Amino acid sequence: MTSNAAATVAATVPTVPVDNDDTTALAGGHTRADAELEQTAPTNAGESPSKEAAVGEGDKGGVGKEIQPAASSKSVRFFAIIVALALSGLLTSLEATITSTALPTITADLGGADLYIWVVNGFYLTQTAFQPLFGQVANIYGRRWPMITSTATFTLGSGLCGGARNINMLIAGRLIQGIGAGGINVLIEIIICDLLPLRERGRYLGIMFGLIALGTSLGPLFGGLIVQHTSWRWVFYLNVPIGGAALVTLFAFLRVKSDDTSNYMMQLKRIDWLGNVIFVLSMVSILIALSWSGSQYPWSSFRVIVPLVMGFAGFGLFVFYEASKYCVNPTMPLHLFSNRTSGTAFGLTFLHSLSAISVMYFLPVYFQAVLGVTPSRAGVELLPTILFMIPAAITAGGLLSKLGRYRPIQHVGFALMVIGFGLLTLLKAQATTAQWVGYQLASAAGTGLALPVLLPAVQASLTEEDTALSTSTWAFIRSFGLIWGATIPTAAFNNRFNTLLYRITNPVIAEELADGKAYERATKSFMDTITDPVTHAQVVSVYVDSIKTVWYVSMAFAALAFLLVIVQKEVPLRKDLDTKFSMEEKAKSTKTDPAT
Repeated sequence: MTSNAAATVAATVPTVPVDNDDTTALAGGHTRADAELEQTAPTNAGESPSKEAAVGEGDKGGVGKEIQPAASSKSVRFFAIIVALALSGLLTSLEATITSTALPTITADLGGADLYIWVVNGFYLTQTAFQPLFGQVANIYGRRWPMITSTATFTLGSGLCGGARNINMLIAGRLIQGIGAGGINVLIEIIICDLLPLRERGRYLGIMFGLIALGTSLGPLFGGLIVQHTSWRWVFYLNVPIGGAALVTLFAFLRVKSDDTSNYMMQLKRIDWLGNVIFVLSMVSILIALSWSGSQYPWSSFRVIVPLVMGFAGFGLFVFYEASKYCVNPTMPLHLFSNRTSGTAFGLTFLHSLSAISVMYFLPVYFQAVLGVTPSRAGVELLPTILFMIPAAITAGGLLSKLGRYRPIQHVGFALMVIGFGLLTLLKAQATTAQWVGYQLASAAGTGLALPVLLPAVQASLTEEDTALSTSTWAFIRSFGLIWGATIPTAAFNNRFNTLLYRITNPVIAEELADGKAYERATKSFMDTITDPVTHAQVVSVYVDSIKTVWYVSMAFAALAFLLVIVQKEVPLRKDLDTKFSMEEKAKSTKTDPAT
């Protein structure tokens, strides 16, 4: 499921070069002509491919800013921070999906079955909407306290959910959890970028994304086991001791430098309050419309159309305000999209999320409705995707660090996704184990290969001062893509299913599956109620062909991403760490910079 803090003060806002002016000075007084002499590849206006291009000699003496050569070995504190970040990321990814199998038990206990969808969607809503704000807060207040606060907020929300006495209290707790999770997800990536030079980030981002994928896949399994063997409240209470351990580790080891030259009130004034309010309200409106569409109301309903139109109108207002002279410190400055490499990489991130998430939603539908397995068994049969995605992500990160090139890895990743979705269209009602396992592997490998090299591609052509901004923007776009990745394929699936309903000769069964109900009824328990073998075969055939439409849609998005890769430049990745937020060194004879 990242947007960065707006520029902090005028001195820290990176200068955006004028297009097609080779003599334009880059940050630190270095000219583009000088930078090009030092690079093996030419650059576009607005792109800074190297350490020298991103930060010139004049910046080396900047206040609170230092350039560090890449370290060959890492300290114990470095790995303690990585462990704490991994633990936090694993928690939030587990919590995103753990309720899927526990919800029936929860609603049976608390009631409010008509509001159950908000137990899931409320978490995603606040997680997505608040990511840009956390990026800006991290740029103003540093990384330490925002990360600790986010983890504490998530843990608090978990405790509230576990102690919920009614469905409304549970939803409130999930909203708080989502706010904390949004901050955690953004800050994990920002902190990794602060600790490592651009060339090395892919390796650790790959590990983090692999763990997040693991948590996402294990969530439904853990949720089912918990409600089966103990109280559903431990679905949420489990986060409290683990979150506490993460908090202790972060408090002890996450000590990084920050620019705290201004007082608290001055820092508050630097937050883009109006921009964030417009953004959050717009995203809430859009996400409410998407939550209602298809399941509670048809797409043609005014209850879907009105909030969707209002949301996109609000987002347009947000973009206009961010670009205006009235917004001094924008939450999402438009210069992040000003060159073809970063702008295209943002687009690739959206397309990657849009296409990849369909596997998580619709392979379980195939396993349950077509192959007739239980929900827990469907989770097990999805493991080939997860188990192949994790090593692919780690491999991609390692290759990026070794080769320093992201375009070839992206091309291979999106090509494998196209091939994988094409193979999934071949799944039939009588697929063998070798087929449904083997067909998952190509798309899983492609998804894992492409993900860790998208953020470095965004940051390659931007200065290090844009790290928090670009990271939080990237995280938001990724999360927003996941939401649309659930919405668009589901709409295509429902539309195709309604078109093929004529094949089902039993009018009662056809009515039960019409108008968006086919997805929620794609379970073994429902399919077992269809005792007539002819009707059962008819329903299975409609499911097979409807799911095939989902793979075609996903394949189209992945193919578009494959083509867009060539729009990016292959910008050399910086090997030195240039940041104001590096780890504090142990005090020696002189006083260290203050901790965040």
